[in-house]
Amino acid sequence: MQLLTIDHLTVYRYRRSVRFGEHRLMLRPRDSHDLRLVDSRLAVTPAPTVRWLHDVFGNSIAVAEFDAETAADELRLHSRIVVEHYAGEDLDFPIEDYARSLPFAYPADEVADLGPTMARHFPDPGREVEAWVRRFLDPAGRTGTEDLLLAMTAAIRDELAYVSRTEPGVQTPAQTLSRASGSCRDYAVLMMEAVRSVGLASRFVTGYLHDDEGAGQDVPALQGTGATHAWVDVYLPGAGWIEFDPTNGVAGGRNLIRVGVARDPAQAVPIKGTFTGAAEDFQEMTVAVKAVAGNALLA
Repeated sequence: MQLLTIDHLTVYRYRRSVRFGEHRLMLRPRDSHDLRLVDSRLAVTPAPTVRWLHDVFGNSIAVAEFDAETAADELRLHSRIVVEHYAGEDLDFPIEDYARSLPFAYPADEVADLGPTMARHFPDPGREVEAWVRRFLDPAGRTGTEDLLLAMTAAIRDELAYVSRTEPGVQTPAQTLSRASGSCRDYAVLMMEAVRSVGLASRFVTGYLHDDEGAGQDVPALQGTGATHAWVDVYLPGAGWIEFDPTNGVAGGRNLIRVGVARDPAQAVPIKGTFTGAAEDFQEMTVAVKAVAGNALLA
């Protein structure tokens, strides 16, 4: 078990005072068998009225509503959470025998729920994604499910150039392949669509990455710390939803703190809101995320 404090500060700055519309914040993890929320604190300046809800996926959403007369040239959203993380040391794939190689069919009673996460969401007119996926398939017959997923995860990390992007939205998988680069969001979407193309259910995950091994040792530092992170869940019969982080080429949730899951990346934006003013009033957005061991809220 790891006890972690995650400090997440997002600041929006404007060239003059603006008024703020509703903001939806996906920053609070859900309790699970591998993740227990110990403490959660949210501070927003200027101060709004905050209410909580569960979205269609069961993610915890804070809805911040500002008084109509509230105006400021800066909006600060500061989230601090403490979690107990119970990720195992080694990834275990207790996959049902029938699903150990591709292709296979999910049980009928699960298909009704998995269906939307099996359908591809992005256009691939030139079939670039399909061509990329064929590299991992055995042309002589069946392909090992675990082998394919691990090979894809490693290939994205090894063959594409990671870039940090703060602008909203994601590249299409075809764009990521043609540019040979992308952010963690872009990598997650590429792998999500790739595994869907071979009949596997997958979903987009947003959360945080903590580097418990650290740079300067025998292992390289992980990419994606210092901001929110994105990766992929793949549903495997017998194993359930298994996490794959193609940005770092690793499988399993050892370094991942899951906050929200969604069928499509547009449904898992950590902070989403509006302001009233001219488009040129917006100056910049800065994000700073820090994960430290222990309960820093008690320090």
